[in-house]
Amino acid sequence: MTSPERSAADATDSTHSPLYLKLLAETAKIGWSELERFFARGVLLRVARDLDLVTVAAAIAEDDKAQVAQWLSSGLVERMQSETAADFAARDPELWAVVVSPWVCVQERG
Repeated sequence: MTSPERSAADATDSTHSPLYLKLLAETAKIGWSELERFFARGVLLRVARDLDLVTVAAAIAEDDKAQVAQWLSSGLVERMQSETAADFAARDPELWAVVVSPWVCVQERG
């Protein structure tokens, strides 16, 4: 699994697409307080730790309906739930996010 901590330059030796590398470069650590407004707008997607955040963002950007539907149906990707938002607000965990307009994909790390 590729970690967002890796820079795009570190990933160029692999077989990742230009889109993947672009999204990887745009992925950043972020605090919950900066994400709350996206949650309020209903555009925040939680990505399970089992998945590569950038791979999910790339599938959304490429409109890979089959793959995204599979993740949604299995609960590996979901619109941020109120309970999860409250938990994140209380704990302020390490979060990484990437924007794939109109969505913001977020994943808890650590």
